[in-house]
Amino acid sequence: MSRALAFTMVRSTRLLVDSARRALLDPTTAAIWRPSLARTRPQVWFERACSDRESTMTPSHSPRPMISIAHLLARVLGCLVIGLGTPLWAQTPAATSFLTNPVFVAPLANKAPLLAAAAAGARLVAAGDFGTVLISDDAGKSWRQGKTPTRATLTSLYFLDPKKGWAAGHGGVMIGTVDGGETWTRLADLGAGVVPFALRFENAAQGLVVGAFGFAATTQDGGKTWKELRVSTGEFADQHLYAIFTGPGKRLWVTAEGGNLYYSDDGTVSFKALKLPYKGSIWGGLALPENTVLVWGMRGNILKSADGGRTWSAAASGTDQALTAGLVRGAEIVLVGLGGAVVKSQDGGTSFQAHTRPERPAHTALLQAQGSLISFTLAGIGGEIK
Repeated sequence: MSRALAFTMVRSTRLLVDSARRALLDPTTAAIWRPSLARTRPQVWFERACSDRESTMTPSHSPRPMISIAHLLARVLGCLVIGLGTPLWAQTPAATSFLTNPVFVAPLANKAPLLAAAAAGARLVAAGDFGTVLISDDAGKSWRQGKTPTRATLTSLYFLDPKKGWAAGHGGVMIGTVDGGETWTRLADLGAGVVPFALRFENAAQGLVVGAFGFAATTQDGGKTWKELRVSTGEFADQHLYAIFTGPGKRLWVTAEGGNLYYSDDGTVSFKALKLPYKGSIWGGLALPENTVLVWGMRGNILKSADGGRTWSAAASGTDQALTAGLVRGAEIVLVGLGGAVVKSQDGGTSFQAHTRPERPAHTALLQAQGSLISFTLAGIGGEIK
């Protein structure tokens, strides 16, 4: 989309955008938990919404999943934001206060769209819309809200140990906690146009964040300052970077759109690219025993490598829903996705069996607690997966 066209579209929909902005900034309406207008990783409709790059790269040219009118509106507004180069909500003093004002404590916080989750020791922590952080100390049976210094949508979360953690979100917000998520402080601003998708820390000082349009940065001081680096280059330099995982050994992986996968064996000093046989977005991955790597993404695609990433083969998932998160529970691999998809393997990722949860939630994250699988969704806490 050209900048001129973007401005034309903005003028023609100015009243709509202003109304949406006012609703988002008004704390009296925050408890309604409207989904964010900016794009976030677990939502199918943000997949290159302003172009058809991914669909043209897919040989089958298969149609994208149907979306609701509300989701279509979110996609259109996302295009306007991206076309301008700077988020609309970052252009006014009121929007700036939206990023810097403390979270609104809401009685229905557990219904907020949640986009990330992490274990802090035995504690479960989830993060999402309007700066929401939720905490559970009883394996997901009950939740309470943490205190964050922002109302920005939090899209990524990482805990190094039971106390120390980080979260990042829209507008380049970077916050940290030293008490297991109870309270948070602002650490850094990554940039008004930055939307992080994943965080990982090697230790209390060294960390990596990746996000939309190829954004990546490292820190050497626990998140106070960040230095940008390039993970993807050339024609793929602006592709979204979605997830970070590690293994075998100390190898670090970054998943991306367009069938791209990157790895580093030198602690983020340099990255090498791998081309996958599937050309759509890869939303997550796991390192398994015996030098095996598993990745998953759009349209239910699962790819497995038994040689550390040199060669890949497809595994039938049994679903055409996008897969968004996964983990290993004993000898079982469990993946979840949009439309209530749950996919399980009992043979190390060679074959999978799929089923759909009756409420069809849009899963965004998955954690294990006391042997149970706790899910997180765009409608809040998703409950236990059997």
